Amino acid sequence: MQAPKNLLKQLPDLDQLSENLDQDSSEIMARAFPTEDIARASAGDISFSIGFEEMGDADLPQVEEVDRERWINAGVRAVTKLKEEGEAADLTGEELIGLEAIVHIEARPAILIQDGRFFPPPVEWQILEGSRDQIEHAFKSVGRIEVNGHPTYEWVGTGFLVGENVIMTNRHVAEIFCKRGCLGRWDFEPTMTAKIDYIEELGSLASAEFSLTSVIGIHNAFDMALFTAEPISSSGVDRPKPLAISSRPPSDLVGQMVYCVGYPAWDGRRNDPEIMRKIFSNIFNVKRFQPGKVMSYSGTRKILMHDCSTLGGNSGSCVVDLETNQVIGLHFGGRYLQGNSAVALWELTNDRLLSRGRVNFTS
Repeated sequence: MQAPKNLLKQLPDLDQLSENLDQDSSEIMARAFPTEDIARASAGDISFSIGFEEMGDADLPQVEEVDRERWINAGVRAVTKLKEEGEAADLTGEELIGLEAIVHIEARPAILIQDGRFFPPPVEWQILEGSRDQIEHAFKSVGRIEVNGHPTYEWVGTGFLVGENVIMTNRHVAEIFCKRGCLGRWDFEPTMTAKIDYIEELGSLASAEFSLTSVIGIHNAFDMALFTAEPISSSGVDRPKPLAISSRPPSDLVGQMVYCVGYPAWDGRRNDPEIMRKIFSNIFNVKRFQPGKVMSYSGTRKILMHDCSTLGGNSGSCVVDLETNQVIGLHFGGRYLQGNSAVALWELTNDRLLSRGRVNFTS
């Protein structure tokens, strides 16, 4: 079978990629598939549901021993075929999965975060090291939206701080624990409460929990919602700083390097379960750092497309311009390795809901 064109577009230079794979396969395998101890540390969390889709037990990933070398070798064979035969190369199913793993590891990684630090990036993304301090500072303002009282879900998506005590997430996330009254005003479901935890990182037992105390508003036109948030405990909790929201687009929007921060979750109804298990090493629901590029922009719809490696739990993630470290978009959906959609926030500087929430737009 032929590799999808969107997948091929995300591959780095094949000669350089081939050289990297030949010289450093052990490090690549370590980045792709963390050790069994790490996987086991996260395995206790994989039973959480992902927000807006119901899943039965058969849909949940089963912890298994990952044959790391097999998948990397399959990816190396795929890269060799593409070099020799071009885009028409006939790949086996295993080689295609291996190639997708290579793209995930080298071209569009979903990098694990631990103790507020992101794991070493691949060669293709060494530019991230030059902005490490600013990027890691942004991590503090992104959290997981969790709910109490829901019959199915324990957490439902991602949110980030956009103003003084103001959280932005998606409308489809908010609709899980909120309802619209007869007068059109949104409020929490009577039996449910919600909070945001700004940590939920790999292997972490710490928390930084803030209660969602009121609904500022849920947007009628865009997949967006704003909430107020207050610390659950007054002691020992540092208030994160609001992220800077860009009031103008990047100078060269298409092709601009960006990143998402969020909580990719098991997403077996919209993505191939086998591929997800292998590529994400059965580690889901913890904070990840996901670099990529802007693919396209629709000014009429105020939607930008990006190719960061996201999954369902990323709903509500910020899309950040790597050059300025300012938020340019609110991620709300997509398909893994195909493309993702985000609301272009710089288009909404005069929006009534965002004005009411005093969103932290740059001057």
